[in-house]
Amino acid sequence: MEKQVSLYRPRMTAAGVRPTHAISVKDEKGEVKEVEIAGELPLTILVDGHEIVTLMTLGTYPELLALGYLRNQRLLSEIEAIESVRVDWQTESVRIRTRDGKGGQLREKLTGRTITTGCGQGTIFSCTIDGLYAAEALRPITVRQSQLSRLMKSLATYNEIYKSAGAVHGCALCSTEKVEIFVEDVGRHNAADTIAGKMWLDRISGLNRVFYSTGRLTSEIVMKAALMAIPVIISRSGITYMGLTLAQDLGMIMIARIKGDKFHIYNGQEHFIHDLIPINGNNP
Repeated sequence: MEKQVSLYRPRMTAAGVRPTHAISVKDEKGEVKEVEIAGELPLTILVDGHEIVTLMTLGTYPELLALGYLRNQRLLSEIEAIESVRVDWQTESVRIRTRDGKGGQLREKLTGRTITTGCGQGTIFSCTIDGLYAAEALRPITVRQSQLSRLMKSLATYNEIYKSAGAVHGCALCSTEKVEIFVEDVGRHNAADTIAGKMWLDRISGLNRVFYSTGRLTSEIVMKAALMAIPVIISRSGITYMGLTLAQDLGMIMIARIKGDKFHIYNGQEHFIHDLIPINGNNP
């Protein structure tokens, strides 16, 4: 029998909080009703006592969010370098301790900051962009129209927080056939980072996988997907020109404006197989 090797995991809290709150409102008829609204909490990430950033989040997976943020910003490269991840909502912080205690050296990387179009204003550091083109080249995969159709129908069963409270975005890591991880947060960049944290912690590869976002595919979201080595990005929303340019440079399949059976393939058309082309307005 093959011996299983246990993967290193830093010591972590499990401090996720309820993502919605019940409040009373009056509707258009003047009637009182109970509704859910999305939570929003500040979470300051500190590495070895050095403050990195404050994120606004639902707070459902704060440890994974912090890990994914550090990974996607290329501030830390190895999960083995992290000793512990501890969230304390009383101080609205997540304290990450490294094994060598060199978190202070991250200050050199925290230069050249760009405020992005992410909800709540995302941030990209110059080291992130440098790491983007230094990363291993993405391996293109083939996507079938029938697979995309099944995947979108499957994704429609998620978005539980959005359905009850609105005001959030959802992102997912998928195979071409099913949803593997789905995360909602107040910003799609947070949801993407949380997925990155889960992938980093569990050593999940982005090869042969699809990244989905309910929000627009901006340069920031394309970067995050590329840094996770995911070759396909899809969205029910639109794209930006810089997002498209990056996807073209990196050889990513980009599909957006998905509504029902309609969609636009913005890049990677040569890797897409149309096997559900309508005939006289009807599917074959």
